[in-house]
Amino acid sequence: MRPLRRTEHDTRVEIMPLIDVVFLLLTFFIYAMVLMVRAEVLPVPFETYMSGETATPKPAVSITIAVDGNVYVGTTVVTLDDLVKNVRIKLAEKPESVLYLVMEDGHSVVDRGPLLTGAWDRLRAESLEVFLVGAPSEENSHAAP
Repeated sequence: MRPLRRTEHDTRVEIMPLIDVVFLLLTFFIYAMVLMVRAEVLPVPFETYMSGETATPKPAVSITIAVDGNVYVGTTVVTLDDLVKNVRIKLAEKPESVLYLVMEDGHSVVDRGPLLTGAWDRLRAESLEVFLVGAPSEENSHAAP
């Protein structure tokens, strides 16, 4: 019998076809992404109604409790005792204004809890409608629809 003769070949990995395939896939996914974005921003015609009226934003008066413990009405620093007086002045200028009570975000060395409850109680005692502004907590943001 004849011995089989095998020659040793060096194995080679051709990188050029691999690069071609990678660029082909990349091009496909980029093109697919562009088409998906365009599909999401299709123009939607709005209906017009005879009874409709243009929405106008209402002016706002913000009462801010800052991180440093200062209380602001608009951009003016006030004390809790002068809070209602300054709010009444702002509401006299624009009676249709909406009141927003805002806690500045951040860690404070001052306990702002008494400032918040004090401001809230003083404003509600004057029969002023106040809206509390804040961000949802992490556990509540997942539960909201």
